[in-house]
Amino acid sequence: MAGVVVCHGSSTVRERIVAAAHGVPTLGPARGAATAEELLALARKSSPALVLLDSHLPGAGPIEALRRLRTLGASAVVIMLAVPGDEITLDRAIALGARGYLAPDVDRSELAAVAAHSLSGTVVPRQGGPVGAPAGSGSPAGDRGPVEGRTEGLAPVVPLRTTAPNGLELTKRELEVLTGMSNGRSNAQIGADLFLSEDTVKTHARRLFRKVGAADRAQAVAIGLRTGLIR
Repeated sequence: MAGVVVCHGSSTVRERIVAAAHGVPTLGPARGAATAEELLALARKSSPALVLLDSHLPGAGPIEALRRLRTLGASAVVIMLAVPGDEITLDRAIALGARGYLAPDVDRSELAAVAAHSLSGTVVPRQGGPVGAPAGSGSPAGDRGPVEGRTEGLAPVVPLRTTAPNGLELTKRELEVLTGMSNGRSNAQIGADLFLSEDTVKTHARRLFRKVGAADRAQAVAIGLRTGLIR
């Protein structure tokens, strides 16, 4: 069980998200905190795997809460709960290690997606290699180097949609790169998984960022989860 803490200044929002999290088995016990102090007390008692943090947290505020959480040595994945206009706070939070953001009206399916992408540490294996093995391990294709256009052994990508929030269509490759990012893969690792060069992956990533309106990987993954581009 992973364990999640929902730290939000609104009791209504906090209790609703805690209730939704209880319906996601992989998240484990869900607890609520109204302030940075309550969050830190819970983190000291039992380090959570996931923290959903209010970008308008009263008192010490979200950035100070995140700083204190990191000072404790907590390894929790932090996802901000944010609304339009919170870009400055989000930028600062991401600089301190937050993975991205969700809207405060996040539902159970979105929480399940966060658990799958942010907490699993899943590595997309090549055919013949065990899950979690380095790219190419146990794969006959591993010694042949990157080959443009080949996808043997890649776990199937099943996007919920292929249209970015601004209406632009994403290509199959862009969706595969976004999925790799959501699994914590570096550009080099994504290239190895897709049999592409790292420079080619970077090109797809730049196009992807423009299409979804993201400044970096963390924001692209958050937008992908929020809009159903990945799950």
